[in-house]
Amino acid sequence: MPVKNNIRKIRVERGIKQIQMAEDLQVTRQTFTAIEKNKYNPSLELALKIVKYFSVPIEEVFTLVEEGEE
Repeated sequence: MPVKNNIRKIRVERGIKQIQMAEDLQVTRQTFTAIEKNKYNPSLELALKIVKYFSVPIEEVFTLVEEGEE
């Protein structure tokens, strides 16, 4: 099952630049670009850091997509 995320949506709503978030979480901007485009799933550690960064439940950031649901 693919994992989808709402990182870009949440980040934009909060007025956070991608480069700023990447620097704050100590990853490259290219990593965030790939994650936001659902080309790459973050490690569990990075996923938890993202959730903590936004101070939201994990379900608001990451969701499992059932087959045929996309």
